[in-house]
Amino acid sequence: MTTVSLIDLATYLPENRVPAQWFTRFSDNDDLRDNPMFRPPDYRHHAADDESNVDMIEKAVAALVARHGPGVLDDVDVLLTHSQLPDLPILGAGGEVAARLGINPEWIVDVHNGGCAAFVLMLKLASQLLAGGGRKALIAVAQNAAGKIFVQDQVRQLAQASVPGDGAAVGLVTVSDTAPVLDIACRYYGQHATDMTLAADPPRRWWEAGPGQGYVGFNEGKIIKVLARGNRQVPEVVRAVCDRIGVKPADLDLLVTNQPNRLLLRNWNEALGLPPERHRDTFHECGNLFAVGIPVNFEAAIADGQIKAGDIVMMAGFAHAGDFAAAAAVKWAGRPA
Repeated sequence: MTTVSLIDLATYLPENRVPAQWFTRFSDNDDLRDNPMFRPPDYRHHAADDESNVDMIEKAVAALVARHGPGVLDDVDVLLTHSQLPDLPILGAGGEVAARLGINPEWIVDVHNGGCAAFVLMLKLASQLLAGGGRKALIAVAQNAAGKIFVQDQVRQLAQASVPGDGAAVGLVTVSDTAPVLDIACRYYGQHATDMTLAADPPRRWWEAGPGQGYVGFNEGKIIKVLARGNRQVPEVVRAVCDRIGVKPADLDLLVTNQPNRLLLRNWNEALGLPPERHRDTFHECGNLFAVGIPVNFEAAIADGQIKAGDIVMMAGFAHAGDFAAAAAVKWAGRPA
């Protein structure tokens, strides 16, 4: 089997830092305002109205280039991108990202279905594609729905609007054993795929014009199902990877996950027997970053020295209403000097 390594990560958070009060002053009439699914973070970052997915990815890549030098992208064979809110519904970000970066990979693939666990799914895809003879992959995730969808005057009155935040992240993957990806598990639950819905008042299909602004369709029953699936699926995929690499979950040096809300973060700690300090999150500062959460939390741990060379880091998450979950273990090598 070809061994691939996650050499480095870089992230970007927009400058606009929004406090919880910006939303909570509007949500008094929402029946779901006290639901633990939507307890707001202290802050979150919002992309500017004219800031695209590609803009944010480009800024994250700039940090990677600053550390590794301008030639770090010269031999990228695989470019994978995931946009939580595509700038154009029928077109992914991959082509424009490649043009902005001045690269011409053999593979450019826009990955849509990974949701909040997209970074792990893309790591697996990169591993498979590099096994065919490539040398290096760049994986990029972006989320800008918070500053676009959830700030609209009708939507910001809903409790759900106070939780999402924006940002972008990239990962550099190479064929090497420097920081090896030890194992990856991906599981699909297609029976739940249609439980993620968009809604508007009055009702309409998302592409139809109408007076009502679109939002995520939640009710108490659906929230109970999503929480139950998240509680089960993330520990299951983490344990599956741990079993294959011969490490007990409680012995992991670091766990980084997506961060839908504080309740799931706490439940995952308890289910896996990990103390909170070894399950890194940035929820209080960034809110729910969707697919960007895993790499942002990973880099936060790198930046303040929480992890060191040789540590085993587990990345895990679940997507949408529970139709996908994934986990990957990496033996971290530290950042190049």
